[in-house]
Amino acid sequence: MGTRKRPEELRSHRWYGVDDLRAFGHRSRMLQMGFSEADFRGKPVIGIINTWSELSPCHFHFRTRAEEVKRGVWQAGGFPVELPAHPVTEQYMKPTSMLYRNMLAMETEELARSQPCDGLVLLGGCDKTPPGLVMGALSMGLPFIFVPAGPMLRGNWRGKTLGSGSDVWKYNAELRAGNITEAQWKDMETGIARSFGTCMTAGTAATMMLACEAMGLTLPGASSIPAPDANHPRMATDSGRRIVEMVWEDLTPAAMLTQGSVDNAVAATMAFGGSTNAIIHIIAMARRAGLELDLERFDTISRRVPLIANLRPNAGEALMEDFFYAGGSRAFLKRLSPHLDLTAKTVSGRTMGEDIADAEVFNDEVIRPLDRPIQAEGGLAVVKGTLAPKGAVIKTSAADPRLLTHTGPAVVFDNYADLKKRLDDPDLDVTADSVLVLRSSGPQGGPGMPEWGMMPIPQKLLKQGVRDMVRLSDARMSGTSYGTCVLHVAPESHVGGPLALVRDGDLIRLDVPNRKLDLLVDEAEMERRRAAWTPPLRRYERGWTSMYLDQVTQADEGCDLRFLEAGAPTPEPDIY
Repeated sequence: MGTRKRPEELRSHRWYGVDDLRAFGHRSRMLQMGFSEADFRGKPVIGIINTWSELSPCHFHFRTRAEEVKRGVWQAGGFPVELPAHPVTEQYMKPTSMLYRNMLAMETEELARSQPCDGLVLLGGCDKTPPGLVMGALSMGLPFIFVPAGPMLRGNWRGKTLGSGSDVWKYNAELRAGNITEAQWKDMETGIARSFGTCMTAGTAATMMLACEAMGLTLPGASSIPAPDANHPRMATDSGRRIVEMVWEDLTPAAMLTQGSVDNAVAATMAFGGSTNAIIHIIAMARRAGLELDLERFDTISRRVPLIANLRPNAGEALMEDFFYAGGSRAFLKRLSPHLDLTAKTVSGRTMGEDIADAEVFNDEVIRPLDRPIQAEGGLAVVKGTLAPKGAVIKTSAADPRLLTHTGPAVVFDNYADLKKRLDDPDLDVTADSVLVLRSSGPQGGPGMPEWGMMPIPQKLLKQGVRDMVRLSDARMSGTSYGTCVLHVAPESHVGGPLALVRDGDLIRLDVPNRKLDLLVDEAEMERRRAAWTPPLRRYERGWTSMYLDQVTQADEGCDLRFLEAGAPTPEPDIY
């Protein structure tokens, strides 16, 4: 790897290794905690950014995993320090965890910058924690390694295998249709989430953990290990050992990441049939690294990469546990290798090609051969047109194929409260051919772009047997969801995008094969509507949300905060 750092070149040397008043204080405070000078002086200080919380079930094992990372750091001659960070849990944070992804990115960056860290181990997995942690670490620029939380065990209820999220939406629809009872619905709660770990469907958590691995930010195979599996703590310890060597090697993100690294993350997401959320997150991550990525690049890669992961909610019945037994992420990437940059470096110190060279697929039905894919193109597509000048996205792999080309009249809901109030009204003027439209749900309108885009089917249509219809919004949707949902419409309605001007009965044309999304209203009428439109009143005048609203970018730009995107380097702190 070239010349190794000397102890006096460590960043932490400025805190511990010099002879002045401040270093005296720093060393004495370590002694105060029971450490000896031999424990920390002249050794890489490894900050373990831990998103454990008792309101973060996906990360409930991180208390233990942090200790297992420390074990590896000690073994390799480093000094581990655990730094708790905002968990950004998907389950409980309202109005949406996405509102706080950038807060975690800021916290990660500043935890590392303000303290004597030489390298970082990032513990995350639930949807927004992988990108939040990685964005902050990329901006900081220290060597880092990501430890994915891993998926939970399969769900089980009355002899049926359940997938978290996906079967929630499925059986809730059956409940509303009158096909299962309230007692059955209640009973399902005990079987759908059976261990710590992230959703075990091919949702956002699984997608982002895989994207981080494809980008080279985890040890090989780390992203697909089930959280309760004994391989998982071993991986955590291996990561602790490896980060110490990365510090000595000075293997920083700048020294490792290339455009090929980013393209690998996109290709893996497409072949996995990953979450639409990944588009926003990977764009934000790439921009933090100073690398190019836009919606057009996503769509270009999607058109050439086949969908080969046969997992819910895209197809089949397999879940992440089955994916792991089929060979896991290394086998998946090996099979995808003709579409990857195999020269891209990874945190292992090797190339992607070297990391996956000996991987094997053990179940061709779960990880399909390239010549027998689920579909010839990737699972996501980008559409543009008069209704989405800057683009919108759709998860084609989870949609009804017959609806990918569709024209229908709009049924408009001004916000989610309006949707909830009117959706199941038996007098709602809606048919299976209608296009449900939800606005006020974007980065500013939500605020935070909540996962409201998988709008429920109106009850009267459910009772007629309808299980999918075209739905369109500036919101996001859970990666565990399915249906013909057009999402991330940009610009959003809250800032005056065309979505703000749609009225009941307007015809909307969706043409996914030709990547088009159009509002079939003539320009003169649109001009009249624009002239009559008034911006919504600002709801937040102080605090984090106010700052977020002032700085957040639109969905096509990654929903980062403008002042956090890549730019001039931030100087190291003075120590006086």
